[in-house]
Amino acid sequence: MNIKSLLLGSAAALAVVSGAQAADAIVAAEPEPVEYVRVCDAYGTGYFYIPGTETCLKIEGYIRFQVNVGDQPGGDNDSDWDAVTRGQVQFTAKSDTEYGPLTGVIVMQFNADNATDQQAKLDSAYLDIAGFRAGLFYSWWDDGLSGETDDIGSPVTLHNSIRYQYETGDFYAGISVDELEDGPFYDGETPNNVGVAVGLGGKAGAFSYQITAGYDVDNEEGAVRAMGTVEIGPGTLGLAAVYSTGPNAYYNAAEWAVAAEYAIKATDKLKITPGVQYYGNYGVVNPTTDADFSDNDAWKVGLTVDYQIVDNFYAKASVQYLDPDDGDDSTSGYFRLQRSF
Repeated sequence: MNIKSLLLGSAAALAVVSGAQAADAIVAAEPEPVEYVRVCDAYGTGYFYIPGTETCLKIEGYIRFQVNVGDQPGGDNDSDWDAVTRGQVQFTAKSDTEYGPLTGVIVMQFNADNATDQQAKLDSAYLDIAGFRAGLFYSWWDDGLSGETDDIGSPVTLHNSIRYQYETGDFYAGISVDELEDGPFYDGETPNNVGVAVGLGGKAGAFSYQITAGYDVDNEEGAVRAMGTVEIGPGTLGLAAVYSTGPNAYYNAAEWAVAAEYAIKATDKLKITPGVQYYGNYGVVNPTTDADFSDNDAWKVGLTVDYQIVDNFYAKASVQYLDPDDGDDSTSGYFRLQRSF
């Protein structure tokens, strides 16, 4: 009986202890659901949904190393070459609305001439919906031919602007109001000027075209430009012409100019682009009193070579020669390596 009682007592004690331990056991919480990043293919490749929202985001950019050559390419120094590095990143956000996609773009750019001479700047920041765009962005005057020889754009093309652009298929037309606060200024004008620009363009088979015009309200002068490209043989022929009524913020290199290039697709990875431009009444005289174009002409010739080393990694080399009537001729160029992502 003693042994039997001892066994029964031990079993009871074990049961009590087991029950107490069971009562004190820690129950692990259920893991919270994890929301993984989802691909958003509604606006093209590279977009993904921002977790917890219906907004699609795309991150892209490039890293560039470039060596410039010419007459003091780095500014006020005696060197005839200068190396620079740039990093640029762009954020594009899109979401659907009853008026169509709502787009927001931020572009940050970081430039380094050396370890101490560096610059970070906002290269673009704008919102876009139903054809309306407002913010800091490049105007139509920033466009040009595909080579590096043509000089047919504004000296400053990044403005705080508001514009409307109508697009359908292979055609667009629009109007913008630009704050011309970065010059150039003539006849005593100062910052906070305003300009109005219009642009239209499109494609028709192998032919593409663009017409751009701008009126500088404060300088009371305007400019108009026409460009066109057409695929011919192994490459693309590009032609452009520009006319300015007087020195203004939209064009001030010359009273008029014509440019031509031929972008030769030598291989799938190699493109060779020779170009030429002629300036009529080149340069501005008396910019602070009675600004006008000079009576001198100039011409420019150049060659640009683009090579795709591997996917998203490119090399570019360019050399340009400029010969003005009343001035010294000059040769300039650069070599560039760029990795895009």
